[in-house]
Amino acid sequence: MAIPRKSRILEKLRAGKKAISYKSNLACFRSVEVAAMSGFDGVWICQEHVPTDQMTMEAQILAAKAYDCDCIVRVAKGCYSDYIRPLEADATGIMVPHLMSLAEAEELVHTVRFQPLGLRPVDGGNADGLFCKFDFKEYIKFMNENRLVIVQIEDPEPLSELDKICQVPGIDMIFFGPGDFSHAIGHPAEFDHPEVKKAYELVVKTAHKYGKFAGTVSVPSLEQCYADGYDFVNCGADVAAIGANCDAIMEKYRNCMK
Repeated sequence: MAIPRKSRILEKLRAGKKAISYKSNLACFRSVEVAAMSGFDGVWICQEHVPTDQMTMEAQILAAKAYDCDCIVRVAKGCYSDYIRPLEADATGIMVPHLMSLAEAEELVHTVRFQPLGLRPVDGGNADGLFCKFDFKEYIKFMNENRLVIVQIEDPEPLSELDKICQVPGIDMIFFGPGDFSHAIGHPAEFDHPEVKKAYELVVKTAHKYGKFAGTVSVPSLEQCYADGYDFVNCGADVAAIGANCDAIMEKYRNCMK
């Protein structure tokens, strides 16, 4: 009997290894395919800041799966359907931005995990359930064990409850967002600010204390994040790569025109 694809990221992290992802801001499955075939463990696509519609999202998930690459969808904060549609399209995980409290963390798990962890609405007739070809009970068990639920700490407010948030069953990863955090404390892009550094260190320490994985972006660098104990790091983005390539070409052009 066929079974859904497991999470490459989860399997690596559970084995004590580090994982890496690449961010795609473009509404194009081809950019996801390029990253996936390059060997990234996962590609992060976004519905919070990017107008990625459901059909685009589905194509990007399929492009990642074609190369045994995870697809993590940062969801829009909305109703429960906004959280579970990516999972039913067989995204390997979801990332919830700006988690603000313990109560929100508990409500999230109630929404996106099946029994006994939560009460996610059940369909099974979509890609994640192999279009009704996967046993109902096995489907529920498999999805609870093999799909990532990531919460982003991007504000100072949840830090007072971080210990309790990290103890919520059903959350796999605590992800620190230095950009929004620096902005939230009134020091945008000051990644060396003492409050940013303190939160950066607190997230990885507290996540590991309660058996959660810790994730962030590659600030100050991929190597430093791993050295500081982070398990999962996003490094790079399609728009940044295209921009850098265009700038390099235009610099050569300007030099030729002198």
